[in-house]
Amino acid sequence: MRNTLDEASSPYLQQHKHNPVHWQVWGPEALAAAKARNVPILLSIGYAACHWCHVMAHESFEDPAVAELMNTHYVNIKVDREERPDLDQLYMSALHAMGEQGGWPLTMVLTPSGDPFWGGTYFPPEPRFGRPSFTQVLTSLAHAWATDQSRIAETVTAMTRALTAQSATHPGAAPTPATLDAIRHSYLKAIDWRHGGIGTAPKFPNTPILRFLWQEAFRTQDAQAADAVTQALTAMAQGGIYDHLGGGFSRYATDERWLIPHFEKMLYDNALLLDLLALAHAETPTPLFAARAAETVTWLRQEMRTEGAWAASEDADSEGVEGKFYVWTLPEIETVLGPDTGFFAQHYPLPAHGNWEEKLILERITPLGPEAVEARLAALRARLAHHRNTRIRPGRDDKILTDWNALTIAALTRASAVFAEHAWLQKASTVFDYLLTTLGTPDGRLAHATRAGKISAAGLLEDQAAMIRAALALFEATGSEHRLTQAQQILSATEQHFADPTGAFTMSADDATDLPAHRIRTITDGPTPSGIGLMAENYARLHHLTGSPEARAKAQSILESFGSSPHRLAGSPTLLAAADLLENATTLVLTGQNHALTQAALASPDPATVVLHAHPGTDHLPPTHPAYGKSSPIPAAFICRGGTCTLPVTTPEELRTHLRQIRSLP
Repeated sequence: MRNTLDEASSPYLQQHKHNPVHWQVWGPEALAAAKARNVPILLSIGYAACHWCHVMAHESFEDPAVAELMNTHYVNIKVDREERPDLDQLYMSALHAMGEQGGWPLTMVLTPSGDPFWGGTYFPPEPRFGRPSFTQVLTSLAHAWATDQSRIAETVTAMTRALTAQSATHPGAAPTPATLDAIRHSYLKAIDWRHGGIGTAPKFPNTPILRFLWQEAFRTQDAQAADAVTQALTAMAQGGIYDHLGGGFSRYATDERWLIPHFEKMLYDNALLLDLLALAHAETPTPLFAARAAETVTWLRQEMRTEGAWAASEDADSEGVEGKFYVWTLPEIETVLGPDTGFFAQHYPLPAHGNWEEKLILERITPLGPEAVEARLAALRARLAHHRNTRIRPGRDDKILTDWNALTIAALTRASAVFAEHAWLQKASTVFDYLLTTLGTPDGRLAHATRAGKISAAGLLEDQAAMIRAALALFEATGSEHRLTQAQQILSATEQHFADPTGAFTMSADDATDLPAHRIRTITDGPTPSGIGLMAENYARLHHLTGSPEARAKAQSILESFGSSPHRLAGSPTLLAAADLLENATTLVLTGQNHALTQAALASPDPATVVLHAHPGTDHLPPTHPAYGKSSPIPAAFICRGGTCTLPVTTPEELRTHLRQIRSLP
């Protein structure tokens, strides 16, 4: 065997193509090789922007002695978790079932059939951190395979039972308001009211949870829920997790007050945070949120643009050092800013010995101020950014992922209305069309990943669900019927290939050929929404847009599929928000053409709002639908909820007033 990663398109796999390890790409050939040799599989899963993946590669995978041990006793497979999230989800679930904490790099040992029997994450070259060395792990597991396969078989059997149980549905009643109340209170107990966000260090944005809390604030008028969101957004927007010179949020902070980022930037984090910034700004216009939204979109345009869509991520490391591109010393800043350093330090603290490992991470400690102050600070940041751009930039993973791009399309569509940036809507539409053309298949499915013209992974439920959601967002924003048609075409393919008899969906399609026996079904949100949660939202939104009783029934079926599993629902804020959307949505029916009225409707701060453009001929809708027969001699909005509608509203101010009377923050 040889290292075959030179044939892969993934930037992460390409990073390992010169390792002396005989890495293989996941597929039937690698599994067949393990069976032919009767040796276990050493599976290593990571991603291009992963710092500890780089560390383990340098310490172990580049070491000829370690490579010889791996090559002798294992078939070694490298997987890009962003390219194959189905495999990552499967084996991460197995690791959790073993009682281990997850993370990347994910290191799993499998039978030649792909069944997991041991796992961990990062392993050092020598014993430390309470962990054995990687060579100790390799040696002991190779010995176990050679001498005690019966015990390994018992482990595999137990693991199969655990994975099957994790993926099972638990039918019961759909989430009730009491269910949502209990889970909201549980989330609020975990809020860090001092520093913002959820929990302690390391601190992640946890955007699906914040998004649920925001919607809950409108459902219940719970002031704490709204405060938790705006406080977290403010802390992140001011903290070191935000790149104050180049825009964009890092994946998480290693400390509790958002100062020290893990410097990698992911497309999905920035998409979901952009959406949340727009919602919060729509409720209370906030210069900080407007600035961060605009800067994040600029980052998307300047740093993440690739082949008609957006790239997946930017690395944490440059020149082999974490954060080197982003951090400063005080003398460096003094050289660039000169006599303006003191003024800059009033807003961005510059302690002489730094605030992280003798280096400076920029954070903003003052609120945005008068226009003259902000203009001066912007000029100083531009000087620092110009100097920073002379450094070697972190690597960029430029593969295009359908689901992450679709999340970005939906966020940009909302932000375009809230911030009155029509060009953002045009960009969202262009990228959506590019994805359909480049990754779409004749049967209505979409591939998951592409790079340099090569599709490298089949589509997953998250791709289908996120693209339906993006198409519906564009339909609401533009009123273009072809967007609704596109959503319904993707939905039809999703039902055909991903639906299961339980009323839910599996992550991989029914014709997937390179998976072990386990087809995953999960409602748990990670840093991105679960595909099942998004499907429940899509059906609920389609019901309100079209009046379809079938869409309502299918949303209800998903909600009931996990109704008797409260611990799972607690990890499923997207699914819970869909339950509220289904029962309590406000539908705004727009007649005629009035740009200001349309913008006000699309810029509603309540996520449980649906916008429908009533074109002539809406009599094809069911008579029970609020848009049925709606017309007005002048452009107007009808506000419909619970089967009844207001009289026509003709001004943006009047529309906003009525919306506040229906569902508003306290």
